[in-house]
Amino acid sequence: MEALLASAVGVLTAAGIFLILRRRTFPVILGLSLLTYAVNAFLFATGRLALNAPPVLNKYADVPYTDPLPQALVLTAIVISFGMTAVIVMIALGAYLSSKDDRIDMKAHDSVDAAPGEDV
Repeated sequence: MEALLASAVGVLTAAGIFLILRRRTFPVILGLSLLTYAVNAFLFATGRLALNAPPVLNKYADVPYTDPLPQALVLTAIVISFGMTAVIVMIALGAYLSSKDDRIDMKAHDSVDAAPGEDV
């Protein structure tokens, strides 16, 4: 179970980084979403991976339980990632509507022709 979750976190992280390095805005947004899923799975795994165990401690019985703190952190991270995804989508949509293209181009300025000390 731990190996499956660790490999899932690794695959989500690798796919997220691969998509972030693309030159279009939509794959970048998907890559950020995959990275947030990977972080959420990692945070959830920091508790204990126990099957059919409640997230509360029973003081009358000695039963296994899972730590509720990572579950609360994951719920908070889900809300924050949803909000940040909405902000990024709106920024990407505004950039697309202003330039009519979603390609990310970083053109280098010609600094060879400029004299030293001049702004390019």
